[in-house]
Amino acid sequence: MEPTFVSGNRILRVSEMAENLIPSEIIKLGGEIREKIAAGEQIYNFTIGDFNPAIFPIPEELKSAIIEAYQNNETNYPAANGQLELRQSVSRFLHTRGGLEYSEDQLLVAGGSRPLIYAVYRTLVDPEDKVIYPVPSWNNNHYCHLSGAKGIPITARAEDNFMPTAASIAPHVSGATLIALCSPLNPTGTAFSRTQLEAICRLVLDENRKRKETDKPLYLLFDQVYWTLTHDDNLHFDPVSLFPEMKDYTLYIDGLSKAFAATGVRVGWAFGPRKVMDKMKAILGHVGAWAPRAEQMAVAQFLQQDAALDRFLEDFTKKLHERLHGFYQGFTQLKSEGFAVDAIAPQGGIYLTVKFELIGKTTPDGKKLTTALDVTQFLLNTAHLAIVPFSAFGASRNNPWFRISVGTAKIEDIEQVLLNVKQALSQLQ
Repeated sequence: MEPTFVSGNRILRVSEMAENLIPSEIIKLGGEIREKIAAGEQIYNFTIGDFNPAIFPIPEELKSAIIEAYQNNETNYPAANGQLELRQSVSRFLHTRGGLEYSEDQLLVAGGSRPLIYAVYRTLVDPEDKVIYPVPSWNNNHYCHLSGAKGIPITARAEDNFMPTAASIAPHVSGATLIALCSPLNPTGTAFSRTQLEAICRLVLDENRKRKETDKPLYLLFDQVYWTLTHDDNLHFDPVSLFPEMKDYTLYIDGLSKAFAATGVRVGWAFGPRKVMDKMKAILGHVGAWAPRAEQMAVAQFLQQDAALDRFLEDFTKKLHERLHGFYQGFTQLKSEGFAVDAIAPQGGIYLTVKFELIGKTTPDGKKLTTALDVTQFLLNTAHLAIVPFSAFGASRNNPWFRISVGTAKIEDIEQVLLNVKQALSQLQ
């Protein structure tokens, strides 16, 4: 392990885990973008999975409920597993919207989805346990590092909409502890078909039938935080709705942040087998990663307002759809004109998968593009377009696919962005 700091004559060392933790490429890219914007450049920043509140404000009913909760002095510690009122409302929401039956004691609330995913890893995974996850996917490589797991990345293919298949997972399930999945998927904006997810669930059930009662089961982490945001004729499928017996093995990650443009409200929830949820509660009780009490009380009230939920989700999904399809159609047109680009039709969430097959090309100043980061830099400097390469989600350095996030996109900017891209691509040799 290399030293971290030198102070005087003393080498200051940290843990091996901390020393070798890879920083977020998205955060690093964000710093450079902020510098360009501060210098007066017009940058179309579609990197972060967040929303511009001026374009996508949270529901008015939720905002009013948050203000009311603070006025009612809901400012002390919340319950360690989440306020009962919120867990009851989430239980109802899952039943009415998703047909899932989970009682309040099978639910755990935290400050967004991230601490819940971390708690799943820390609860189920021992050092060197095998964790299977697709590439690209968000942060599973880092959660494996944080928990000491042996990560088994499965490279997903464009022809499968970058969703992992049962056939690609099957060779690795023997002895594995966890399969980590997400649908709709960050970063691709694609989702499992019924057939795809059924095949993976059968794989999990078959593997668990082979294991002894004393063996640790093969669990499935199922992140569905984008599940209410499906597009066109696409439907959301989840493991327990397909196979009720998956309830013993599935840990769901869900929350408010993406479904209601409320990333800063920091209310997420997980649900699954009660024993696992109780252990996750114990871990987060020591960490203290609670959602603020006032926000919890407000969300509990908001989730009971069915008409308001319907109005918001209908309008929100429509606006996301307009942006995603605006970009998708634009890149499809550029492809038809002979440019080295492609895109996958959006199925769910807030992301569009776009291909820039530019490695090997030369810029006007004579620089050869040799990695995805070179392509990222070229698009940022020449087209003023900031997007994230799949290499930031575990893919190789020369992977030609990228994520566009539309939560900050204005409809009126789409035409200009596509024109900038066309002009930039026209300069390459």
